[in-house]
Amino acid sequence: MRKLFAILIVTSVAVAAIAGLGGCSVIGCTENQNSIPLAGFYSSTDGKGITIDSIAVGGVDAPDDSLLLRPNQRAGQVYLPLRSNKPSTAFYFKYRQKLLAEQDIEDVILIDYESIPWFASEDCGAMYYYHITSLQYSRNIIDSVAITVDDSIIRNIEREYLRIYFRTSTPDPNS
Repeated sequence: MRKLFAILIVTSVAVAAIAGLGGCSVIGCTENQNSIPLAGFYSSTDGKGITIDSIAVGGVDAPDDSLLLRPNQRAGQVYLPLRSNKPSTAFYFKYRQKLLAEQDIEDVILIDYESIPWFASEDCGAMYYYHITSLQYSRNIIDSVAITVDDSIIRNIEREYLRIYFRTSTPDPNS
């Protein structure tokens, strides 16, 4: 009987310890705990998604080794992280196709926003949402940039918040 009582106590303590660890879990959190806008690449000619393989994307005034997209990567989207302690963030797009690289052509997108602290939950903690107040961009190869959400608020939901339309050409079938 004593052995059975001891086993019950040890089992109860183990179950209580495991249950106590559950209070620190992030099971109730969404996978994406950062509000980082995802930007998709599109052709201004037909509005279809495109993949680019000769472009470098990085933050203006960010360290050189912090490229978001390297010229040898193929991508149809890129995350553009915003700085919560600043009212704006700028990103450069340097084109590395031979003819464009020789001319040193690049575009810049400037995103102005308000950082909104948001308390998710006790398990998840706090994070920032971003309310985009204005969007400016150069128009060398970029034709336009569109915000895909009506309220212009970047949340921690995995979705495309920006669409970047690039000037593209379609091959002439008669050539």
